[in-house]
Amino acid sequence: MNRRITIALMLFCTFGLFAAGVAEQTSPVYPQKPITMIVPYGAGGTTDISGRQLAIQLEKHLGKSITVINQGGASGSIGARTVLDAKSDGYTVLFTAESLGTQRVMGLSEMSYDDFTPIMVAVNDPKVIVVHKDSPYQTLQDLVNDIKSRPGKVKMSYTGPGGSGHVQALIYNKMGLDMALTAYPGGADCIVAVLGRQVEFTNSNYSTVTGYLESGDLKLLGISALQRLEAHPEVPTLDEILPGSQKYLGNPFTPLSLLVKADVPATVVQILREAASKAVQEQAWKDFVAKNSLDKLYEKYPDETSMRSFFTEWESLVSWLLYDNGAAKISPEKFGIKKLHY
Repeated sequence: MNRRITIALMLFCTFGLFAAGVAEQTSPVYPQKPITMIVPYGAGGTTDISGRQLAIQLEKHLGKSITVINQGGASGSIGARTVLDAKSDGYTVLFTAESLGTQRVMGLSEMSYDDFTPIMVAVNDPKVIVVHKDSPYQTLQDLVNDIKSRPGKVKMSYTGPGGSGHVQALIYNKMGLDMALTAYPGGADCIVAVLGRQVEFTNSNYSTVTGYLESGDLKLLGISALQRLEAHPEVPTLDEILPGSQKYLGNPFTPLSLLVKADVPATVVQILREAASKAVQEQAWKDFVAKNSLDKLYEKYPDETSMRSFFTEWESLVSWLLYDNGAAKISPEKFGIKKLHY
C-alpha cells in the first residue's frame, strides 16, 4: 500500500511540474486586449495630435487597438495619476508633454518622471509666436518693440503656471520683456483667444497652428528656437531678436513622451519599445513629423539610459528657472533636483 501511495505521489508531482512548464510556455503574450492611451490634456493640442498619430502606428505593430482618452486638468497631473492607479500590466499607457518635470516644484502633485518607465521620448513640437491675421505687428521686432514700450500691457495667452508657454514667458522676462499673461485651459484655447482678439499673441506649438497658418487666419512672427524652420525659412528665431536667450532656447520646451508606470514588467516594456521603434519608421509617421516640423527626439535618445538622462537635465533647467523667478512654490532642492544649468 505504501509503495502504491509513493508511486502515486511521484506521478502527481511529475504531472504537476509538467503542467506548470506547459503553462509557462503557453502563457499569453502581451498584448491580448485593447490598450488605453491617456493624454493628460484637452483635445486638439500638440500632445493630443501627436499621441493619436503615434497610436495609429503602434496599432500596426502591437496587433491591438489603442483607445486615446483625453483626461486634462491640473497641468497633466490628473491623467498621469490615472495611469499610476491602473494595473501594472501595460494596458494603460501615458502620452504626455513636459509637465511631469515641473509638477512637484509647482506644488501640483508628488509625481515625477521617476514614477514611470520611459518607452520613448518621442518628439519636440517647436514653440512659435503667432498673432491674428489682421494684427498690426508685421514682424517679430514689431512685437518686441511694443512689449518694451508698453510693459505689462501686451496680452499673451498661455496654458497656466509651469507650462511650456509660462517657461517661455520667463525667458522673455529675463530678456527685458514684460507681458500681461492670460491663462487658458489648453493650447487650442490659447489659439482661439488670438483668433478672437482677446490677446495680442500666443507662444504656441507649431503643429497646432499649421492649419491656421495655411488658411491665413494666423500670422507667424517668430520661432522660439535656435534654428529656423525648414517650412518657414523666412521667419526669424527669437535669439536673433533677443541676444542672450541662446542658452535657453536650445532646450526642447515641449518634449512628448510615451511612458508606463514604473513597475510594469520588463517583458512588456520591451515589447512596447520595439513596437514604438517600428512605429516611427512608418511613412505616415514620417510624413506627420515632417509636415509639423517636429524634432525627432527618439533619434537623439534611443535607449533608457539616455532617456532618463534627458529627463534629469530637462527637469533641472526648467524647475530652477521657475523657482528662481518666483513662479514655483517649492525649491527643487527638496526633491534632490540639482542645479545643472546657468
